Amino acid sequence: MQFGKVTHPEIIDFTLPKDHPDTKLVLAKNNSSTFKIHIGCAKWNKQDLKGFYPKGTKDELHYYARQFNCIELNAAFYRIFPPEQFQKWHAKTPEDFKFFPKLVQNISHFDRLKPEAQLHVDRYLNAVIHLKEKLGTTFLQMHSNFAPKDFDRVVHFIERWPKEIPLAVELRHTDWYNTPSIATELYQLFEDNNISNIITDTAGRRDLIHMRLTNNEAFIRYVGANHETDYSRLDDWVTRITDWKKQGIAAIHFFVHQNLEVESPLLSAYLIKKLNDELNFDLKVPGDPNRAIQGSLF
Repeated sequence: MQFGKVTHPEIIDFTLPKDHPDTKLVLAKNNSSTFKIHIGCAKWNKQDLKGFYPKGTKDELHYYARQFNCIELNAAFYRIFPPEQFQKWHAKTPEDFKFFPKLVQNISHFDRLKPEAQLHVDRYLNAVIHLKEKLGTTFLQMHSNFAPKDFDRVVHFIERWPKEIPLAVELRHTDWYNTPSIATELYQLFEDNNISNIITDTAGRRDLIHMRLTNNEAFIRYVGANHETDYSRLDDWVTRITDWKKQGIAAIHFFVHQNLEVESPLLSAYLIKKLNDELNFDLKVPGDPNRAIQGSLF
C-alpha cells in the first residue's frame, strides 16, 4: 500500500493518539464477554511476498492460510469474482480462517455510492456469501477525493446495506474527521447501523488515526514505512489492544501493509508474538515450528 507514504518516516511523530472520548462509551455499551483477534496481511500474492513462501510452494493460499488466521482480501477490489472462486478459496482454508474482502471499485471509485452502484453491490454480495462462515467483515474504502458534500450517498448506502453482513468503512478525505460537526454525524450514523469505523495508521495521514470506535470491533489497517519505527509502532498497538480488551471489545481485525510488502509477514509475526506474550494467547506465529505447519520466516 502506497497510501500515506513519506520520504523521511524518521521525522514523523508516530505516537498513537488517546482514544476519542466516545470510544470508552461505545465499549461500555457493547461490552462483550468474548474476544477474537485476527491478524494478517493484505494479500497472499507470491510476487509481493518474496521470501515468505518456501521454495517450491505451489498453492500460496493453502500455505498462507496455515500461517495466518485471516487475509484482508484486496483482490476483491479489482473485479467481482464468480461464486465458484469464493467456493474454491473456502475449500482451501482451515475451519477458523477468515476472509475480510474489500468492496469492488465499481461501487466505491467508479459509481461512488450513487444509486446505480446497488447493482454492483448485489452482484458482489451474491458472490462473496459463498465464503459462508469464513466471511469476516467486508470493508468499503473510498477515494481520498470523496468528500462530505456527498454525505447523503453514504447515508443511503449504509441504510440499504444488509444488516446480517458486517461492514467496515474507511473514508479518506480530511474533512470527514477534521470538521467536528461532520465527524459527529458520521460516527452516529455508524453507531446506529453497527458499522466499524476503520482506523488507518499510515505515516503521511496521521488524521486517519481518529481512535473512534463505533461498535465493539476494531478494524485496523496498519501501513509500515519499511523503517525501524515499524516495530515500535506495533508495540504501541499492543498496549492499546490490551486496554481495549480490558474494556470489553469483542474483536480486533488487524491487517499489516507495507510500502514494500515483502516485510509484511515479518511485522505480522512480530505483532502476534507480542500479543501472545501480553495477553497469554496462543495464536499461530508464522514461521514458528511450534505453532505453524511449515516453513520459516526467520
